Amino acid sequence: MTASSADRRPAAATMPLGLFVYILLYGGMTVLAGVLAFKQVQLWPTSLAVESGIFSFLLLVVISSTIAQLYGEKIARRLVWLGFLPLAISAALILLVLSLPASSEMVEYRGEDLTAFETVLSQTPRIMAAGPAAYIVSLLLNVWIFARLRGSQHSEGTVSLMVRGAIASALSQAVDSVIFVTLAFYGEFDITDLLIGQVIAKVTLSIVLVPFLITGGVALARWLDNRAVRSS
Repeated sequence: MTASSADRRPAAATMPLGLFVYILLYGGMTVLAGVLAFKQVQLWPTSLAVESGIFSFLLLVVISSTIAQLYGEKIARRLVWLGFLPLAISAALILLVLSLPASSEMVEYRGEDLTAFETVLSQTPRIMAAGPAAYIVSLLLNVWIFARLRGSQHSEGTVSLMVRGAIASALSQAVDSVIFVTLAFYGEFDITDLLIGQVIAKVTLSIVLVPFLITGGVALARWLDNRAVRSS
């Protein structure tokens, strides 16, 4: 082993455990959000409906904000851009699997399962383009707003963290809805009601869930980092 390679090894092992875990979770959530989006759920006790992918997407918001809070805005922005990698790979694999012929046994005995599989994973080109466009703009906006609201402070209380997380998420989710619904459905039908409903639903979830999720996310990352330090 050369001296230069030996010097590089400790540097490679200095990634905080919390950051490592959240990077793994982030990649998984980018892929899962597109699958869950096929189902719309009603937000009890209202009549508002929202596509289920928002739950994975809110976790992306929480993870990116947590990383910006603990490890810096630059790393959070880089993670958002790198989120395109699992998105692209999963989309390519889905297209490959859809293009391959199903086995004769599945066609004969599990035709309904095959139809359901193709229905869920098949998307129109407009929807496939709208998703990544809304993703990159809204997540980068979330990180930017979250960091700007922090200002020059290096530490703040839980309430400040919760408020910044809720504001950044609500604004970025509103933008996400406008971009996605417009790119995916404009011209096919009147999108006004759908757009208003999606914005209200996503902003509501951001205000209700994100403050607690981001507080827990920051606490978990700090716990993981401290545990890694103690065990090293």
